[in-house]
Amino acid sequence: MNEPASAFRALHHGRPPIDPLVLPGPWDATSARVFEDAGFSALATPSAGVAASLGYADGQTPAAEMFAAVSRIARAVSVPVSADVEAGYGLAPDELVERLLEAGVVGCNLEDSAEGVLVDPRRQADRLAEVRAAAGDRLFVNARVDTYIHGDPAVTDVVAETIVRARLYAEAGADCVYPIMAPTGDLPRLAAAVAVPLNALGTPDGPSATRRLGELGAARITFGPQLQRRATDAVRELAGRLLGH
Repeated sequence: MNEPASAFRALHHGRPPIDPLVLPGPWDATSARVFEDAGFSALATPSAGVAASLGYADGQTPAAEMFAAVSRIARAVSVPVSADVEAGYGLAPDELVERLLEAGVVGCNLEDSAEGVLVDPRRQADRLAEVRAAAGDRLFVNARVDTYIHGDPAVTDVVAETIVRARLYAEAGADCVYPIMAPTGDLPRLAAAVAVPLNALGTPDGPSATRRLGELGAARITFGPQLQRRATDAVRELAGRLLGH
């Protein structure tokens, strides 16, 4: 039962800096199959991309609809799928773990902010520890750190604040930490400060861009909703052609 999550966990370790783990973000079953057919070894759903595919604004998807969408994605492919479940939809850790496992995923993202406000780091660490206790080795937990998007503007050293949170989350059992929107110049200091793999937000501009993030210390690259938005742009262009614009 632990094998899929263990295989997914192994993908994050022992990688050379020029070859970080690149996880595209499918927003539905069709996009998931496209990414698998292209040769990606695993996938990571973006909550904002899935929300858009379901007709919701980011952060407004009802939990039941998000888990149903994630389940369809996981069912559609044979590679491991990790799910962005925002801050956990207010679910107790054991229920959250149960819902994730029922959806067929091997991992999750959990963010440390709610309604645009950072959660106390020790409180978040306690929650992550409870998720880890409920999941055992069955889920890969990626702890998102929101200091760069929701931090206090008065803080003069965002890197230091991020490191404090990242270390607490790693000690609580997180498999990976994700300082979303961290500038590339901060990645070496962040990666050197934590004992678990570092997830960086990439841009879908080809291997050279992801390789550069790997060289700066990122072991894992994800893209948030960028791929879904580019696909939407392509559909918009196609619609214009059909109308002769």
